[in-house]
Amino acid sequence: MNARLPVLFPAARTAALVLLLIAGSAMAQTGMIRFVVGAAPGGALDPYTRIVADHMSKTLGQTIIVEHKPGANGNMSAAFVADSPADGTLVWIGTQAFTEINPSAFRNQRWSIDDFEPLIRGVEAPLVFVVHPSVPANTFMDFLAWAKANRGKLSYSSYNPGTPSHFLGHQMNEKFDLDLTHVPYRGSGLQVTGLVGGHSLFGFAQVNSSMEQVLAGKLSALAITSASRYRAMPAVPTFAELGYPEFTAQVWFGLLVRSGTPANVTERLLQAAKTAHADPAVREKLEAQGYDVSGEIGPQLKVNIKEQIERWRRLVKAAGFSADDRGSVQ
Repeated sequence: MNARLPVLFPAARTAALVLLLIAGSAMAQTGMIRFVVGAAPGGALDPYTRIVADHMSKTLGQTIIVEHKPGANGNMSAAFVADSPADGTLVWIGTQAFTEINPSAFRNQRWSIDDFEPLIRGVEAPLVFVVHPSVPANTFMDFLAWAKANRGKLSYSSYNPGTPSHFLGHQMNEKFDLDLTHVPYRGSGLQVTGLVGGHSLFGFAQVNSSMEQVLAGKLSALAITSASRYRAMPAVPTFAELGYPEFTAQVWFGLLVRSGTPANVTERLLQAAKTAHADPAVREKLEAQGYDVSGEIGPQLKVNIKEQIERWRRLVKAAGFSADDRGSVQ
């Protein structure tokens, strides 16, 4: 009997694993689902996540809760999902910054894009370069003249270190030799609050977080990073038409699950996500927030992410940015 134990125990472990996978699959299709957000509440990710979660919850007939796990520019949330069972009960709300920039910006990152399977690129939007009304500038060229006249005295804000907001600001600083100091915030909502309060005077901001303040005259929008004029801010020129196409960039938000999630569970979540993003009422709500609904799906999504990792790696290197896996910058 004892001689058979080494054979029986692995078999028992295999059987237990199969049972766990079956239970996990059942839970993903009947129990609660958590949408894990790697940013603080109140930022640009919030409205997108909650609008989509509400619709998908009704389609799936399951409760979906939004759980915030901020830290290290999304790395804490990514590692949490990557270290959890691949059963579909956790959906990571990924962003362009989390997936495309973090791999180059953070040392000892405890996850990679291969730990995830993208379901859908939900929405995308440009960033807008905004200034506080006290800045004596009606155009981007006015801003440059003022910034050069005050070289070494000014700072630009970003909504987080290691994001497009950070690196586009660095790129602007280097291109125009402005000698600016970088002031990072911990979320897009906090950045805009700082800009409106005059604690920082200018920076690249999320359209979603800043549009209301621009329309109210509390901030001035001088240029936008879209390839063509943006429908939500048609009077704001693009950097490309001002002669600076290198500042063209789009940020995006989307849904990802752990690699290895059962195919039937992934497909069920994907169909619910597609239905949500295609719903006219959902699209209207998201577009009112300043987003363009993408709804892109398929294996090409991961290929696109990996291509963009290479693009941002060059900017990260040029900026000399490096942070550890808890977000401490060096």
